[in-house]
Amino acid sequence: MKKRILTTLFATVLAAGVLTGCGSEDGAKTTGTDDVEILTGDNVEVNLEEDGETEEALEEDAVEIKGTITVAASATPHAEILEQAKPLLAAKGWDLEVTIFDDYVQPNLVVESDEFDANYFQHIPYLDSFNEEQGTHLVNVGGIHYEPFGIYPGTESDLANISEGAVIAVPNDTTNEARALLLLQDNGIITLKEGAGLTATINDIESNPKNVEIKELEAAQVARVKDEVAFVVLNGNYALEAGFSVGSDAVAYELSDSEAAKTYVNIIAVKEGNEENEGIKALVEVLKSDDIKTFIENTYDGAVVAFE
Repeated sequence: MKKRILTTLFATVLAAGVLTGCGSEDGAKTTGTDDVEILTGDNVEVNLEEDGETEEALEEDAVEIKGTITVAASATPHAEILEQAKPLLAAKGWDLEVTIFDDYVQPNLVVESDEFDANYFQHIPYLDSFNEEQGTHLVNVGGIHYEPFGIYPGTESDLANISEGAVIAVPNDTTNEARALLLLQDNGIITLKEGAGLTATINDIESNPKNVEIKELEAAQVARVKDEVAFVVLNGNYALEAGFSVGSDAVAYELSDSEAAKTYVNIIAVKEGNEENEGIKALVEVLKSDDIKTFIENTYDGAVVAFE
């Protein structure tokens, strides 16, 4: 390689010398011969080594282009976290393409159909439920973060003195509704039947001393009715999109060491059979890196917590 570089440089300098001799603006003429003689092979080699442009250095600086990873994601915080991962993946030779979806169905369908390599928007209970209901074949390849569920003020702000018949909006999908109801139970608003757990629905409400009305809405719609209901119960990404902070705005939320928070870790999901894909492994490795953990900690005020 070094000999080829020297030959090319010699030819280039020789050509430059000839052109300079023919086209000098001040009329001075040079033969170009003396200039070329100065740049001997040995001198060129020394100059290259002084500049650090040896063959070995050039090879070290080169990044092998390995391919593109396509990910379907929710806007906040998933796509934001993925944006931070792009340069880290680029350094490993991977181009990351992120497409934002505003629902909880299409991101799974496009991975199942092989239109996308992976998605990042859901927790394990939702994934399991979706597979069972839709007949899909999606698997978890890594937990990245969890988002504490919170109860946020609407037309009322004092949960302890909630009004009679107050309306509380909750997500209507199976796992998120159960999570919302469990949080309401933990704060004394309702009592669920024994054993209802992570499959609880409004039909499992056993006691409702304030006769609150539970308004079931598609998850993305809950925050949008906050000015029409007493309280809204939101998962982390929709709370962030609505401008809520767990630390500053939630009147109650899941603690970081709670079973619910650990159960609902948000994951990277792929179609079964793609778990060992090199790009997927690189994606998970980067998303679990210290750089990404630091970004999450410094950005989301407790609304998003990196999963160990």
